[in-house]
Amino acid sequence: MLSGEQLKQILTEQRESILNKPVGIERNILNDIENKINLPHVIVLTGIRRSGKSTTLRQIIDKYYNNSDFYYINFEDERLFNFKSHDFNNIYEALIELFGKQKTFFIDEIQNINKFENFVRRFNDNGFKFYITGSNARLLSKELGTKLTGRHVDIIVRPFAFNEFLKLKGFHFEHSMFYKTEARAEIKHFFKEYMIKGGMPEYLLYNDIEILSRIYEDIVIKDIVVRYNIHNIVQLRELYQYLISNYSNKFSYNSLKKIIDLGSVNTIKNYISYLEETYFAKIILEFDYSLKKQMTNNKKLYVLDNGFIQAISTRFTNDYGWILENLVFNVLRRSFDIFYYSDNKECDFIVLDSRKRIKFVIQVCFELSKHNRKREVDGLVTAMDDFNLNRGMILTYDQEEKIEIDSKTIIVKPVWKWMMESEQNPR
Repeated sequence: MLSGEQLKQILTEQRESILNKPVGIERNILNDIENKINLPHVIVLTGIRRSGKSTTLRQIIDKYYNNSDFYYINFEDERLFNFKSHDFNNIYEALIELFGKQKTFFIDEIQNINKFENFVRRFNDNGFKFYITGSNARLLSKELGTKLTGRHVDIIVRPFAFNEFLKLKGFHFEHSMFYKTEARAEIKHFFKEYMIKGGMPEYLLYNDIEILSRIYEDIVIKDIVVRYNIHNIVQLRELYQYLISNYSNKFSYNSLKKIIDLGSVNTIKNYISYLEETYFAKIILEFDYSLKKQMTNNKKLYVLDNGFIQAISTRFTNDYGWILENLVFNVLRRSFDIFYYSDNKECDFIVLDSRKRIKFVIQVCFELSKHNRKREVDGLVTAMDDFNLNRGMILTYDQEEKIEIDSKTIIVKPVWKWMMESEQNPR
């Protein structure tokens, strides 16, 4: 166990570190957090590694706590790796000695400490406010669910949205720019960069793709191999490489079992679930009113951020249609449940609202041309017929039109324009 003086040194250095951290571009998510500040609930910020959770804490500290009225602990610090939950009182005592009595804790990567929820529950019951971060959905939900059921609010910190990316570039967007030639051209220039690079903050700041490779390695090794004590690392890597390189393509667990020598379908399922729990990727199902069929039908995998596709996938990078589809998925999943549609003809996204009602259907292609127009439109119309919808959407790189078929209307719109509209009014 660390001595009291060692603990004070670590806590002092950590506080200086968070206060010296640049505040950065104000994240969209602060609007959600602001509505939760006065609640007694624990605010849990989750998300993939390096997506900006600590920076979000920094912004909350700056904007709402005067850069002074708080305690900060970072359990990603290797000096605290052997810390035990029953030693939290020692930390609290050291914090009081250093910074006086405060009522708000900011704690980074709390899932590294076993049984952390006991401490959080005890202090929360005594009127303390907590903001905690973590990079593993399963561990956080499991631990928080045991002691803090109904007492915590989960908020996912994702990579930069397009409007945040524009802020990083120093571009101030106004709605009137949709109709100004020079402004549209500049937005499209930035959009092409965003479409390929994605929104991982550190990569965008330093433009070194090795940053994304290192994040992926940390996810595979630290968050999956070490945490779940996996021995067949080569096969695990092969599975992930295959899935990432074939993102947005249909697959089944049995087909993966034949391709990757992993022995059992359950192992395949577990390994994929581990990757999902780190927020790196998401599986979607083929829509069916039968839950059993949903579970047995083919699936698709999408990668959280397009930058990782460039860094890891072996698929040809300039296949912009697939990249565009992956991007659209990640915008949609911020607010909706997503499925795909397949019934002779295919539709990329079936979008459900919070009540599990089908809200709209979307097709994505880089360009509507004479070669693909019938296929894309027919797939969308078939889905619209099946779900009794009279409006649908085709998202492209830079086309805009309205298609009328019988009593149905199809809006064709550039993804960049749709994204700016969605980010201003996501629901």
